[in-house]
Amino acid sequence: MTTTVVQPSAAPKVPMTSLRKTAFVAGALYVITFAASIPALLFLAPVLDNPDYIVSSGADTRVLFGGFLDLITALAGIGTAVALYSVVKRQHEGFALGLVTTRIFEAAVIVIGVVCLLSVVTLRQNLAGTGADEASLVTVGQALITVRGWTFLLGPGLMAALNAVLLGTLMYRSRLVPRIIPTVGLIGAPLLLADVTAIFFGAYELGSVWHGILVAPIFAWELSLGVYLVVKGFRPSPITAGMAAAGTPPAYRDAVAVAV
Repeated sequence: MTTTVVQPSAAPKVPMTSLRKTAFVAGALYVITFAASIPALLFLAPVLDNPDYIVSSGADTRVLFGGFLDLITALAGIGTAVALYSVVKRQHEGFALGLVTTRIFEAAVIVIGVVCLLSVVTLRQNLAGTGADEASLVTVGQALITVRGWTFLLGPGLMAALNAVLLGTLMYRSRLVPRIIPTVGLIGAPLLLADVTAIFFGAYELGSVWHGILVAPIFAWELSLGVYLVVKGFRPSPITAGMAAAGTPPAYRDAVAVAV
């Protein structure tokens, strides 16, 4: 008598979904903005705060590297909005489009600041030590650095507050992440707007203690959002359920139906 052993069919293997990949990419880009922007500040501050940099021996490599990191920050910022657009537009397409727009505006302003940094380096390399009037060189260099300072206020400052309003609202309503995360952003947005307004009208300077206190919630919001998306991805919600159902291959849907 022959006994036939029937091997059980393997359950359908579910690959890493496109939603999980989207969350991972968006979160990683958020983390990259921190990994690039914070070192950029550390590289640039000692040099740009020195009024004699333009006529001294210089630290051009340091300034160029800081500008390069700022450029990475700008591009990664755009990437966060583009990566999230296909998901959050299902909650509110207008807000999602607004997020992409504000991110592009923020990046454009950051790039203006990078161009100012590159102009300072070029000015120093071409004119310093040639007998040109040092006072004039310092004046022009400080003017370019001042423009860069304003771009920092109106780009990563003002636009970060608007980004928090738009994306924070989308994330809070959709429940794609724990609500405490967008709540921090929605609380931080008006605080940062107040901070930008105060600096704009000269109440205190960028980088003061008050600035550090008022910008902290936005810092926490963006960092926690990025880390959560990388580690956990999107939480189950009507949005993710609809997208997953639409993106599930027919064969897998049939297998799931049979299993159920």
